[in-house]
Amino acid sequence: MVGYFDRFLRRHMNALRIARWGVPTFAAHPGPVVVYCNHPAWWDAAVVILLAGRLFPKRDSHAPFDAGMLERYAIFARIGAFPVDLDSARGAAQFLRSSRTILARPGAMIWITAQGRFADVRARPLDLRAGVARLPELAPDTLFVPLALDYAFWEERGAEACAAFGPPIRGADLLALARPERLARMEAALTDTLDRLAGDVIARDPARFTALVSGAKGVGGVYDLARRLRAALTGRRFEPAHRAEPDRLPEEDRQP
Repeated sequence: MVGYFDRFLRRHMNALRIARWGVPTFAAHPGPVVVYCNHPAWWDAAVVILLAGRLFPKRDSHAPFDAGMLERYAIFARIGAFPVDLDSARGAAQFLRSSRTILARPGAMIWITAQGRFADVRARPLDLRAGVARLPELAPDTLFVPLALDYAFWEERGAEACAAFGPPIRGADLLALARPERLARMEAALTDTLDRLAGDVIARDPARFTALVSGAKGVGGVYDLARRLRAALTGRRFEPAHRAEPDRLPEEDRQP
């Protein structure tokens, strides 16, 4: 699935970019990790799969998935998705039960679109669902990491998928707070990460990011064929992109 979505993103988007300040830094954490993010678009699932597979290939990744949708897209169950009824008390209990089992394993990761619904990236407050604040009670040794996701069109025909990981929060620190304050702290951390990422996205400067995946450049078709011929006739190298790309994410910066 990582390979499939890599090819899919290359065909349909310009790039998946990680803010240089938002590259994950918690590789040495020995316990489980919960990454909780906003939910702005259909693309979120593909982006999360790519981030998990490329940056954390040795961790066992899971994600809650709407039970009805999982019946339609059963392939996701084979790569770590677990069913949750999003609109019932039974579903909340189901989510906590499955999460408890997963977080009992040190190398496990849970990726949660914590808003539980599609929401514009600019909407405030984020209104995270309360269930994510219950997870520190299940596994205090868990590290909780906000992940900001944003999408924008820049110079190329394909959109830019932009991501940034915020500073991790120890589960034990969250557990020391009452549930409402715990949820508020988690939401504030994600909001801060989103706001900082928005500044980089608005700047439209690829140098502020590292590219994890890069798609096809240029317009294509007859237009790019003419540009290619003109470059060949003048002895210049043909560059289909409108702007030079920054370096891709170095292998040594990726998490083991």
